[in-house]
Amino acid sequence: ELLAVVNVLKQARTGGDRAGDPAGLVHGAAFAKGAIEAIASLCRLDAARVLRVQAQVDELARAGIRVLGVARSAPLAIATTRNLPESPAELPLEYVGLVGFSDPLRSNVPAAVAECRSAGIRVVMITGDYPATACAIARQAGIEAAAVLSGDEIDALSADELAVRVRSIEVFARILPEQKLRLVQSLKANGEIVAMTGDGVNDAPAIKAAHIGIAMGGRGTDVAREAAALVLLDDDFGSIVKAIRLGRRIYDNLGKAIEFIVAVHIPLAGLALLPLLLGMPLILTPILIALLEMVIDPACSVVFEAEAEEEDLMQRPPRDPLRPLLRRKQVLWALIQGATVLAILAGVLVGATALAVPEPDLRALVFTALVFINIVLILVNRSFSASLLRAFLRPNRALWLLFGGVAAVLAVAVYWPPAQGLFKFGALHWQDLAVCVAASLLGLLLLEALKARWFRASGALTTLPIPPRGARSADLPQR
Repeated sequence: ELLAVVNVLKQARTGGDRAGDPAGLVHGAAFAKGAIEAIASLCRLDAARVLRVQAQVDELARAGIRVLGVARSAPLAIATTRNLPESPAELPLEYVGLVGFSDPLRSNVPAAVAECRSAGIRVVMITGDYPATACAIARQAGIEAAAVLSGDEIDALSADELAVRVRSIEVFARILPEQKLRLVQSLKANGEIVAMTGDGVNDAPAIKAAHIGIAMGGRGTDVAREAAALVLLDDDFGSIVKAIRLGRRIYDNLGKAIEFIVAVHIPLAGLALLPLLLGMPLILTPILIALLEMVIDPACSVVFEAEAEEEDLMQRPPRDPLRPLLRRKQVLWALIQGATVLAILAGVLVGATALAVPEPDLRALVFTALVFINIVLILVNRSFSASLLRAFLRPNRALWLLFGGVAAVLAVAVYWPPAQGLFKFGALHWQDLAVCVAASLLGLLLLEALKARWFRASGALTTLPIPPRGARSADLPQR
């Protein structure tokens, strides 16, 4: 538990030196470096000297300088290295002075910490540094350092007391490995989702105990990397924030894809059943359904996967891990979309049937309208809450490639005679195309209006207040 390192170095001797020494005598000296409290104790400094040294340390620490105490012993002469004292405290160490060094933060750390805070993520610094140094570095990083909890204070607290204290403390100083583990366990006991970063062998227990262990890939030890779930190849705290943003984007886009799948299959099923219920000719044959799936699957796997993140993605609080992928309101919204476009397509089908449109022409008309409606559903589901115009401002090259591919396949299927015979399509006149465009525009306007009202009324996926301290959030203790 000594926050210092003591080494005994053997002195190199010449042959003449060995001749004058008693047999087996070993010459050398002991050197120590470490926390000033530990060095002062090893050197048995008196109270007045300790106060003077402490004042020097405080002055350096307030500038964010890391400070080590240095000591050495008088020349040693012992019969054998096995006769060294069992404890470093028994060595005749003399105080030499202080060594200060600056380890500046990366320039992107304050911005990364601020982004974490806006996303409801609480950043906690756990370090072995002197408390004043820890406070100065924390302030540079943008971490609140109104109070500091030291390792000695942690040892004096029970598990329940520590669980209470960690709710309001952002900086922990002079921390030993076992105390890091206690801090992780206390945060987890409060219901926090904890990620722990570290690079040393001593960090491994805390990294392993966290929900998400993160090791440094550059300067990290093999033990730390083995204990971690993630390894930062560039040792950059900002990469953690990028990973969180990417994870939220993937989660968002997965929800959009599922909403689209639910919504698009409602008119598909409806148009398969409606003619049977109303005694009309069968519109969607198995081969047409297979062709439609060739549009639906790429839309999910390519378009939504490539969709850019929402503007408010990193202003949302962390989600509850127990929350399902799609909430009830999102499922209802998908059902509303499907029911709306089914009603529009049913109107096209019934209206065309009333006008005595021939069956092949009717099939071509309804199928084309359904493809247009699928495109409408893709556009509507690109964003949970942003308007269509704002969604269009976010580039998505895969979307335009899909639109081009769909237009080409649809043109071949409807206008190329061999394909017309295969799919049992009739002629698709410009009046029919106008009906398809009008139906899709009606669906787009209705769904956009409903989306604005639905998300504003339900509050689904809108920016929410950041949880207070102690609320459920992801913690990223940084060594």
